[in-house]
Amino acid sequence: MPFSPAELASRRSAFREGMRTAVGAPAAVLFSGMVGFGALGYASQMDPWLLATGSLTVLALPGQIVMIEMLSHGAPWLAITLAVTLTSSRFVVMVVTLFSQLDDRDRQPWLYAAVHLLAMTAWALSMRDFHTIPRERRAPFFLGLALVCGLVTLPGTLLGYWLAGSVHPAVTLAMVLINPLFFLLTFTEVRPWANRLAIVMGCVLGPLTYWFDADSSLLVTGLVAGSLGYWVDRRWLRKPQIASGVR
Repeated sequence: MPFSPAELASRRSAFREGMRTAVGAPAAVLFSGMVGFGALGYASQMDPWLLATGSLTVLALPGQIVMIEMLSHGAPWLAITLAVTLTSSRFVVMVVTLFSQLDDRDRQPWLYAAVHLLAMTAWALSMRDFHTIPRERRAPFFLGLALVCGLVTLPGTLLGYWLAGSVHPAVTLAMVLINPLFFLLTFTEVRPWANRLAIVMGCVLGPLTYWFDADSSLLVTGLVAGSLGYWVDRRWLRKPQIASGVR
């Protein structure tokens, strides 16, 4: 069943609403992260157009950092491809959790192109707001939000590369870390308590696992903290809410 004229008008409004949501802190934070990435690429003596291509095609800051780090050490392309793929494996879960909330009428071939715009910032903000948005408005809202976020990656990368000589390395690293910090703060507003519990437990477990084994600390922390947060939420927090009629 196609969308009615009234729904189409509402979807255009949702697209503009998504763009307005992105303009401001989300786009600024992502832009600063890409400036930091461009500066890191300059320090690693990477070609600026290679960095720009990475920002347009990978669109995932952790994978892009892994790419330039391995390139600077002369790693083979196959190893780089596998490493970047591994760091981006989280997108499988992100796509499933977000796109399953779209209207069934939006399950069209164009979603294969739209999924490329899915990045950490757009996903976190959409997960935060989708429960307040009618289903028929969710896809255009996400597209407006993700499009603005995606458009700032290229200029941010190139600007960071060209300003690298005048920026202290500590500032560069801080700009890269702003983006995941913004993601964490945004994700604490998502309704299920499991997310907040996982973040808190990760902050506690992270330094401990790093002390035991730095190489596997991130993976172990994410697995343990995420599992514990989900288990505590299901075992003690969600059941009382369901029993009292809270959804």
